[in-house]
Amino acid sequence: MKLGVDDVSTQIVCRDRYNEFLGVLCNIATSMEKFAQEIRNLQRDEIREVAEAFEAKKQVGSSTMPHKRNPITCEQICGLSRVVRGFIIPTYENAIQWHERDLCNSSAERFIIPHSIILTDWVVYQMNEVFKNLKVFPERMKENMKISKGLPMAESLMTTLIGKGLGRGEAHEIMRKTSLKAAAKDITLKEAFKEENKKLKLLTDKEIDYALRPENYLGATEKIVDKVVKKLERN
Repeated sequence: MKLGVDDVSTQIVCRDRYNEFLGVLCNIATSMEKFAQEIRNLQRDEIREVAEAFEAKKQVGSSTMPHKRNPITCEQICGLSRVVRGFIIPTYENAIQWHERDLCNSSAERFIIPHSIILTDWVVYQMNEVFKNLKVFPERMKENMKISKGLPMAESLMTTLIGKGLGRGEAHEIMRKTSLKAAAKDITLKEAFKEENKKLKLLTDKEIDYALRPENYLGATEKIVDKVVKKLERN
């Protein structure tokens, strides 16, 4: 396992290596919980952009609400990840021994170390199963974007205005006022900006439409994803 050997030790091994090892496990568990929590939030009925797989023939969502499809695996990942992180405090406490001879830490370590390893392995395995069977609803994502009536694209319009020669502060103020106007009148950002643009005459209709397309605002997203996937495949 390439664990190496300790350079200096007495009857006991210095616990800094245990601290580092448990720290890595806690970090892995934290990442798993971040993924799982995001899925749990996005699975809510009012968002419903992704969903954990559900075995319709035998899986029960709720004992009282038959319509529910609870993300039980993601919930389990979140709970067990917190247990793993909970072990980090006694792990650091165990590193402090009387004259490098105290063995009271061993009683805790015999529990902490194997349980941390087993739980971390399990949450990684479960997270992998969730991702392999994840349901994704891109059309619902588009619908949710429409609910905001274009307001998230205010930055894109601001950047387009800057490209036309406006100072950043001036462009920001235009979009700030335009966004507030759109929200107050309950109209789309496009409608509000077109009203403002009639006076300013800064952008053409084609430029406005292009700036308001979310698909054009993804930047280097695809390249970043491909880069990470290729790195993982090499490892």
